[in-house]
Amino acid sequence: MASVSLADADKIIDATIEKGVDMGLAPLSVAVLDVGGNLVAFKKSDGSSLLRFEIALGKAWSALAMFTSSKQLGDVWQERPQFVTALMNASGGRIVPVPGGVLLRNSGGEIIGAVGITGDTSDNDEIAGRHGIEAAGLRVE
Repeated sequence: MASVSLADADKIIDATIEKGVDMGLAPLSVAVLDVGGNLVAFKKSDGSSLLRFEIALGKAWSALAMFTSSKQLGDVWQERPQFVTALMNASGGRIVPVPGGVLLRNSGGEIIGAVGITGDTSDNDEIAGRHGIEAAGLRVE
């Protein structure tokens, strides 16, 4: 089973944080998980607030756990709040159903991990993260 490498995780993180700076975003924090849900790399920008590790990790974990973006999971929450609340409870609070958690895919379309981005608005987090993934030569779901 393929999984994201440390080298690619570093590229994703650096390009995501750079994109956040270019966009004038608040300091970003980025977590990259392998396909098994293990942390490969994490980095936070200077000035990042508390809980950013937990939020980034939760967004990435949510995408990987449900094989969908955390944004799409948030859309499900709007339609079926009881279901997503049950997921949040079943996961011990690890599900974070807001934009900023995206699946990583290799060139063949195989899921190889997930990225969680936090620090600015959730939509901006996701825009920066998608840029970082593409800059590393990987595909976003």
